[in-house]
Amino acid sequence: MTTATYAPASEPISIPVREILPWAIFAGLLALLALYFIGAEQGATAIFSGTYIHEFVHDGRHLLGFPCH
Repeated sequence: MTTATYAPASEPISIPVREILPWAIFAGLLALLALYFIGAEQGATAIFSGTYIHEFVHDGRHLLGFPCH
């Protein structure tokens, strides 16, 4: 016959906001940069000349629903 043993629940660890905030800002800036390159880097708003960036993120544009052609 088997017996069940009780394992006490562990306490969650609290993380101070001061430790999360720099990483959250960094992740937000990376997300905005990715959104720019996927959504707007082509034609008149292009920062870089040529179509290398556009072709690199081309499938991602279609996957996310950005018009391209």
